[in-house]
Amino acid sequence: MKIALDPTPFHHSHSLLELPAVVADLGYEWLQLTPHVDMIPFFNHPKADDGLVAKFRKACSDAGVGIASVLPVLRWSGPDEDAREAAVRYWKRAIQITVDLGVSTMNTEFSGRPEKPEESERAFYRSMEELVPIIEREGLDVLIDPHPDDFVEDGLAAIRTIRGINSPNIGMVIVACHQFHMGGDLPAIMATAGDMIRLVHVADTMDHHRSHGLRYITNPPGNAVRVHQHLEIGDGDVDWDQFFGGLGELGFYDKDTVMVSSVFAENENAHDVSRRQLDTMNKYVEKFSTR
Repeated sequence: MKIALDPTPFHHSHSLLELPAVVADLGYEWLQLTPHVDMIPFFNHPKADDGLVAKFRKACSDAGVGIASVLPVLRWSGPDEDAREAAVRYWKRAIQITVDLGVSTMNTEFSGRPEKPEESERAFYRSMEELVPIIEREGLDVLIDPHPDDFVEDGLAAIRTIRGINSPNIGMVIVACHQFHMGGDLPAIMATAGDMIRLVHVADTMDHHRSHGLRYITNPPGNAVRVHQHLEIGDGDVDWDQFFGGLGELGFYDKDTVMVSSVFAENENAHDVSRRQLDTMNKYVEKFSTR
């Protein structure tokens, strides 16, 4: 298993090519390449040419940091056909960047619109028909997170949707701080998904269902919003013994898998938080490892 840092909190204080050194300084051996304006930005065409890709790969090598995964977020399930077709083109470039970086794992989100689930599902599978042959040809592992406000948010529904692709190269991401939008029964989701889970994100959140639905308040009531957080372990309501214990039961720690620290709530303390996250994750892994 690779333990990686999502360096998003440092995107505004450091350049793209400085990020590997920052990650190494914080004690991590791996990073997750998340959407960055100079590489693969949210929803738009990748902005890196071959020269920048080569420079980033060298910066990682010089820092002694590997790239555990590449995370594009593109509208490949968008019910608007023009946006979906564009996203497929962007995905093809993102795949090439990933291959050129020497990385074999990509993770992403279902995207689409929850108020248009049928249209989004049609768009999703249409995109898969074009992209899965490329993914399989390149030997990539593409893992999908049922993100809040995607057309698939429930964890069990996500498993069914991924099974429908019928490719061993497509799997699932479990994001700890999304679980209260995923149906809430994390043990059942983990047990059903099994080896489909090959990447997890570690961050805490408060359960928006608690306090009879008033843990968070939006005005006017009834707003179609999804609220969650990416907090440091222990600052929210996630049951971490359940989370890490469930991964241990799956043998997650003994496989070619990825665990990512993804705390976005405390940029002003990001250095200290990142170091504490690494220490805490290692302690939980040691506690629940099957070795």
